[in-house]
Amino acid sequence: MQTEPKDVIVLGSIRRGKKKFSNIQNETKINPEELNLILEELENKKFIKVEESKGWFGKKIELKITDYGSNELDEKIIEIQSKWKEMQVLYQSGDKQKLQEKMEENKSFLPSMMFFGVMDMMMFSMMFSMMGVGMSDYVSQENMDDSSMDDGGMDDGGMDDGGMDFDIGF
Repeated sequence: MQTEPKDVIVLGSIRRGKKKFSNIQNETKINPEELNLILEELENKKFIKVEESKGWFGKKIELKITDYGSNELDEKIIEIQSKWKEMQVLYQSGDKQKLQEKMEENKSFLPSMMFFGVMDMMMFSMMFSMMGVGMSDYVSQENMDDSSMDDGGMDDGGMDDGGMDFDIGF
């Protein structure tokens, strides 16, 4: 399968149950124009299908992954896991130069590794420390935000007030 990493992330999002454009866009953080192009390409490759049905408020459009798309995604995830294991072995061997080369070679796969939870974030950050470079040299900020480093909603100390923020006078 000759796909771009963002294609794989979108396909993974659909397989995770995101059926609507807006839900896929929210999870993947891909801008709407680019996402539309990716979805068209995935449909042309027969990795996804578009299903239309009638809902309460008119026409309802849902995206679903095909068996073919699911099989291709499985192969891509295995490839991504293999690349991560190669980087782990190089880190554990202490060969800074080879690790840096391997990370540069696999730079485009890093967001996919994060999205699918393939990489160990602690080890990933230790790799950067060993090489003496910053994570932002390899992964753009948009790929390091909420979706890739999910804290399980603990950014507010575990206190979820449902989004209501008002002063009650105490």
